[in-house]
Amino acid sequence: MMHEANLQLVSVLREAQAILIFTGAGISTGSGIPDYRGPKGVWKTKQPVYYQDFMSSEAARVEYWGQRVDDWETFHDAAPNRVHQAVAALEQAGKLAMCVTQNIDGLHSKAGTSDRRLVELHGTNRVVECQTCHVRGDPRPHLEAFAQSRKPPQCPCGGWLKPATISFGQALCSEDLERAGEAAMGCDLVVSMGSTLSVYPAASVPLTAAERGVPYVIINRGATDHDAKPLVTLRLEGDVDRIFVPAVEEALVAT
Repeated sequence: MMHEANLQLVSVLREAQAILIFTGAGISTGSGIPDYRGPKGVWKTKQPVYYQDFMSSEAARVEYWGQRVDDWETFHDAAPNRVHQAVAALEQAGKLAMCVTQNIDGLHSKAGTSDRRLVELHGTNRVVECQTCHVRGDPRPHLEAFAQSRKPPQCPCGGWLKPATISFGQALCSEDLERAGEAAMGCDLVVSMGSTLSVYPAASVPLTAAERGVPYVIINRGATDHDAKPLVTLRLEGDVDRIFVPAVEEALVAT
């Protein structure tokens, strides 16, 4: 039997017609993707390569691509879990305004969330992008070539290639920020899941929606930076899968 707070989540999901879902790394740990900032996060064992260093230093590019080779199989082999599938189910039911994610793993897409309902604020490692001409392509051949030669790959135009993710010190895509902002201004419910809500400007997206007076739900294992804000309607502590998935299933049965 669901607790009262979980029943409240079912109710707001059922009533909403334009839901903004905001997701962080905590929803993908069940797919084998490591958390970046938790107690066992990636940045506890690896130093991030800053974008300015990547662009100016051969040694930094070698370090960056070495990290990507180490991470490749984990990301490539990961499959969407039930949380990703539940978000896709909301779109199929016509209730998803937008899924805005901080994750770069591409699992929302793999689960079936369409590009028109998805904003990957921190980019994606599904493709590589030239930093000069911005052409995109498959990362695998470049990763395999680097593993053999240890030479950072270049585009035919001469520009440096890197996965199409937002590195430390690199500006977010203005078009992605605009799409996320428009969704925040048009939604009638915002649900944040698996994020500590500590990284800006990404964490400002759910706040923008909440400031309009729409219900704001936070589901996370562990504290978030928004927990004490009076704009939060419902705060659910615990595993996102166990809380969100059955709530979506129940809400959609009733619609």
